[in-house]
Amino acid sequence: MKAEAPAFAIGDIQLFERPVTLRLPFRFGVVTLTHAPQAYARLRITLPDGRSAWGSAAELMAPKWFDKNPALSNEQNFDQLRRSLLNAVNAYAADSTPRTAFGHSAAHHATLVQQGAGEGLNALVVSYGAALLDRAVIDALCRLRGVPFVALLGKNQFGIEAATLTPDLAGFDLDNWLGGLKAGRSIAARHTVGLIDPLRESDVAAPRLNDGLPESLEGAVAQYGHRWFKLKVGGNVENDLARLQGIAAVLDQSSEPYRASLDGNEQYDDVNGIAALWAAMKDDRALRRLISSIIYIEQPIKRAAALAQPVEKLSAEIPLIVDESDADYDVFPKARELGYRGISSKTCKGVYRAILNAARCSHWGNGYFVTGEDLTCQAGLAVQQDLALVAALGLGDVERNGHHYVDGFGTAPQAEQDAFLAAHPDLYHRDVKSGRVRLNIRSGNLDLRSIMDATAFGSGAEPDWGNLAPLTLNS
Repeated sequence: MKAEAPAFAIGDIQLFERPVTLRLPFRFGVVTLTHAPQAYARLRITLPDGRSAWGSAAELMAPKWFDKNPALSNEQNFDQLRRSLLNAVNAYAADSTPRTAFGHSAAHHATLVQQGAGEGLNALVVSYGAALLDRAVIDALCRLRGVPFVALLGKNQFGIEAATLTPDLAGFDLDNWLGGLKAGRSIAARHTVGLIDPLRESDVAAPRLNDGLPESLEGAVAQYGHRWFKLKVGGNVENDLARLQGIAAVLDQSSEPYRASLDGNEQYDDVNGIAALWAAMKDDRALRRLISSIIYIEQPIKRAAALAQPVEKLSAEIPLIVDESDADYDVFPKARELGYRGISSKTCKGVYRAILNAARCSHWGNGYFVTGEDLTCQAGLAVQQDLALVAALGLGDVERNGHHYVDGFGTAPQAEQDAFLAAHPDLYHRDVKSGRVRLNIRSGNLDLRSIMDATAFGSGAEPDWGNLAPLTLNS
């Protein structure tokens, strides 16, 4: 008989942040990202018998992704996410009722969404705060029990209830499905090609960084051995076609097979726009191999229209998935009715939402799927927890871009870098020349053994808490 999921109280919640500066500008959608803060959460859970443990989580505060209102500055976007975190802290800390890990999340979900709406925060922004705290709770429970994340998930020791936030799953045997998940021990890193990334080494503008990391798509393929790619498109058919021709010329240099996804980042006004791009790509002889490699198109339509029009015709030819439109638990069934075939997993939107959406795919069958996407996850807690989640769900590839746009652990002190390297020598390596600790991608893959075996949520090390600044609103 399966053990009942433990109930506990949450307290002593602490929020911090640290600045992150990109080594390369990252153009996606409507923003060119050069710097952003990373948020950290630390909290303690306590069982009724008095036993307690601390857990932690981290996530970049990316501007112009959660809320793309052009009237808002990047700093205002950062404060939206800080407000989301503070609202979640107030809700979780004010309620001392012992609940399961999932129970705490579900208990405050509707209230936080309603509160956020009253403060001008959309549901995707609201998700950010609760998602970070939920990951810290999961981490604390794993540490308290001395068991890896995947083991607790397989026995549903987080107390996930299918019908609570996803009533369409009522009657689905979630416990049996969780127990049957086949977690991976390695995963392919899907390399992101931003809208302004140099494609060839000859395209890299002087002066070069000369930091030992690749600056072009060609360089990344040579250094990391990537065979999976995520290609950003910008919403103009002519410009996107020219950009894809340049990318194909680089990728087609190798005789080895490759796979790719297209990411529209909401840049097309409607389905006709992205359908026109796809038709133009099919008519272009130079893109034949690239076309055959593409497995899906991610959120090409602006969220205001994405769930207001059917996409069945195009999605039957090349699957369309939702990403930014995934603002709440009820989105995937609505998207499915319109013809979308998949949805993204991102820890910034919520671990439980990703798990329950994956359960929906199993329940629905017929080619529905969850993909692993990135929000520039930074080395350490953020990337490791995201990797632990997608590996637990059995995904074979995941977008990874934090290591490309940021040099290793960024501004983290050397002792923190060394601690993560010592705990995860398979996932990281030390650059001989600079001494910096960086993600270790070999033949396009990441070795996940140490994070899947960690008796925590993917991490055997912690940030240097004394090196972090308290998280506070700027406005």
